[in-house]
Amino acid sequence: MFEGRKLVIATKHGKEDVIAPLLEEQIGVNSCVSRTLDTDALGTFSGEVERIHSPLETARMKCNMAMDISNCDLAIASEGSFGPHPSLYFIPGDDELLLFMDRLNSIEIVVREISTSTNFSGSFIRNVDELTAFAEGAIFPSHGLIIKDNRDGFRDVKKGIVNRDILIQTFHDFQRKYGSVYVETDMRAMHNPTRMQVIRKATLKLIEKIKSKCPKCELPGFGISDYKKGLPCIVCNSPTQSTLCLIHKCQGCNYSLEKFFPHGKTTEDAMFCDRCNP
Repeated sequence: MFEGRKLVIATKHGKEDVIAPLLEEQIGVNSCVSRTLDTDALGTFSGEVERIHSPLETARMKCNMAMDISNCDLAIASEGSFGPHPSLYFIPGDDELLLFMDRLNSIEIVVREISTSTNFSGSFIRNVDELTAFAEGAIFPSHGLIIKDNRDGFRDVKKGIVNRDILIQTFHDFQRKYGSVYVETDMRAMHNPTRMQVIRKATLKLIEKIKSKCPKCELPGFGISDYKKGLPCIVCNSPTQSTLCLIHKCQGCNYSLEKFFPHGKTTEDAMFCDRCNP
């Protein structure tokens, strides 16, 4: 269904470096990038443009924009979100969503990769010693930094800093002009190799889902759409909040399949049981 077709990667931040080789090898597409596509119009990490849509809707808009510009009917887009990890609350997380869109066959295939592998951080900096310490923690200069005069409501911003001399000079310039300096990690993919590796993992997950076909109609993208709780407690046999089964569903013919005990265990430890351990 996809071999030999032209696919546009909806990015202006170099994500094609990790996405294109994998898709070309595994799916057989011919990938390209539109150099006139401005994905920053849909939101920026540094805050100049607020992202007002959900990650999925933003990725969908990116795909449609890229396909319209490139006269192509196959696209892929990535949308990242950064903040506290959804389950490990005190650790920063990188939540990468990838959308593969086939306009010709009305197919959308979505995956997410949530990782604690991120240097995401930001802080008000008062002197060069604090700046140096922050930069080291942010894996600078292999990972870029951003300097602003304030965290929110800023008037000036310098992005993509990957040189120590420029970093220090920019810090002094902002401190002299504005009195306060806020430094944060540049989360754009081309300035963040750690994020690029998470995008690579998400791409591998996407390829696996693309290759998964519906047992009934053989449409690509047969994957998890929902789940059911209720894995029984090993002591009292009461249903727990743990996953009992994963529900796979086809977006074409709506065929669904329940796969029980997805984590390889048929019972849950009593410590996770609301009855044994209220």
